[in-house]
Amino acid sequence: MNSETLYAVADGVATLTLNRPEKRNAWTLTMAHEATHWMRQAEADAEVRVVLLTGAGGGFCAGADMSLLSSVIEGGVSDASVGRRAPLPEISKPVIAAVDGAAVGLGLALAAHSDLRIASETARFGTAFAQRGLIAEFGLAWMLPRIVGLGHAKDLLLTARLIDAAEAHRIGLVSHLMPGSAFHEFAAQLASSVSPRSTRIIKAQLAEAASETLTEAFETSEREMLASLTCDDFKEGVAHFMEKRAPRFTGR
Repeated sequence: MNSETLYAVADGVATLTLNRPEKRNAWTLTMAHEATHWMRQAEADAEVRVVLLTGAGGGFCAGADMSLLSSVIEGGVSDASVGRRAPLPEISKPVIAAVDGAAVGLGLALAAHSDLRIASETARFGTAFAQRGLIAEFGLAWMLPRIVGLGHAKDLLLTARLIDAAEAHRIGLVSHLMPGSAFHEFAAQLASSVSPRSTRIIKAQLAEAASETLTEAFETSEREMLASLTCDDFKEGVAHFMEKRAPRFTGR
């Protein structure tokens, strides 16, 4: 374990680093197994409130390793299991994709399936699928229009062109631009400032809303709001505001 990924927990943040810098952190089956393991560990760890997904060596993830794609040509589609192991499994805690360098193909999918995307000025984004004779993989035909709008999604998918960090920020693919050295601080601030109970339920609401009517979403929010009013984090949320101090949320 831990041959192609790194995992560390500090300040309520689990940092999962894709660690093949010599290959621009290109995705492999080994990396898929390891990353899935660490994500599940982060989900089970009560000390972890936020997951920060990033890459080593000034990169994020340049897509599937080309040797995997070559193996499909040589061995047939039965060897394409990498596609069934990405993106990473969903967890109930906020996942932040921190992009420094290239996020292309599967790397873009990893970022898109994260809850938040932050990037340095050196970040680059692209789909690449059409340039490889492939299609919009990993649910990106569903995800990208919901993130950047249908027009920008068509642009990214059909042209397969690379865009820089500034354009990614302009179209809404990235929510914040900052130096790579500030990635952990951003995640730690989120981990300490909001209720983990709230973020867990809000994530579930957002996932369910994709298939709900407005009436159903409203009814869900009414039910969850009533439950929130009886929980410890609501009491703490009011108390820290009134007492003008940092919050001490427990997740209960």
